[in-house]
Amino acid sequence: MTIPIRQSLEGVFLTGLRPGTTRSGIPVLRATVRAQRWRHEQDETFTAQEAVTCDLVVFHEGTQRARTRFRPGDAFVASGHVNTYDVQRDGKTVQCHEFVARRIGHDAARTRYKVTRTRRRLRPASPSATPASSGTRTPQAGSGQAS
Repeated sequence: MTIPIRQSLEGVFLTGLRPGTTRSGIPVLRATVRAQRWRHEQDETFTAQEAVTCDLVVFHEGTQRARTRFRPGDAFVASGHVNTYDVQRDGKTVQCHEFVARRIGHDAARTRYKVTRTRRRLRPASPSATPASSGTRTPQAGSGQAS
């Protein structure tokens, strides 16, 4: 079994989220973010490298939630992927990068917040979930081995 993983980005919003739509009418939010880079040293310390500034993009249903929850200065953690595209500037083709966030939330290590949970209905335990019917046996005293 393989563990499903994605690229992630942790950073800080430099600008507010700017709403828009794609050419095909899909809702999109864009923001400029800064991500600090660190180098792991041989003595087990970390040295700050030059920070990276890039665009973060959110599509579809996530746009409304992100728009109401994030402001400039907020620390975030996002999972998704990097999109690379070409842009014409001053007659030259320049390669640009943006991080496309599929999931995004506040960085719990840098943000104080309160969690508001919805009530959940507990399902009654099924009769087959009881220990007596689970098929496990306990060792018998004095047998010297597990059954």
